[in-house]
Amino acid sequence: MGSKKNGVSRTVLTINTNREMIATVESGQKMTDVARQYGLNRSTVYTILAKKDIIKKTQAAEGVTKITSAKQRNAIHDKMERLILVWINEREMKQDVTSKPIIQEKVREIFEKLKEQTSGSSSEELEFKATTGWFTKFKRRSGIKHALMHGESASANKEAAEKYCLKFQEFVETEGYRPQQIFNCDETGLFWKRMPNRTYITEDEKSVPGHKPIKDQLMLLLGANASGDMKLKPLLVYHSENPRALKKIP
Repeated sequence: MGSKKNGVSRTVLTINTNREMIATVESGQKMTDVARQYGLNRSTVYTILAKKDIIKKTQAAEGVTKITSAKQRNAIHDKMERLILVWINEREMKQDVTSKPIIQEKVREIFEKLKEQTSGSSSEELEFKATTGWFTKFKRRSGIKHALMHGESASANKEAAEKYCLKFQEFVETEGYRPQQIFNCDETGLFWKRMPNRTYITEDEKSVPGHKPIKDQLMLLLGANASGDMKLKPLLVYHSENPRALKKIP
């Protein structure tokens, strides 16, 4: 059967014709001879043989030219992406963080469930790996975007800080302190359950509402002298004086 695409003639093979070629090669005839017999390139015959297991399993009517697995794949992928968008939207409403690895893991789960629900032996051949390439194309198709999750805004009195620096510098010069004698200490929070501050949202959403990160943290006190040749041992400050986790430790 012949057809033309963009003015170029090409041969369109039915599934039954593919089966005939497979049987001919399996009977011992060379691929080169089979290709010449059907007016095809050797690479085309090689491609057909590579898919022979799928072709043999496929039940098709006379004159059908395409294997149903391609249609199944497209249908499953379309439904899969619709479901993942619904899932992302549900996470938006709950203000849950949705990162790229989280989406990839969930979409694999959705695909496997849809694959199990799809009838037909050809569905067993379908594969989906949720690669970075798929994710990039999915973002373009769906319009999801990476948005910053806004938390509480920090405020600082810059004017008071500048005045203090000048006053402290005057004090050091008056008292004659050396850099080795001047220490600076500050506390910092160690967020051991820190969540990402960016998330993926659907195309309809313009921004993410106010978000407060998990505050499970430990406080650390760090210090060093002005000359930089002596650092204080970090001091760990826990939530309570006698933590329950250390109750049995003397």
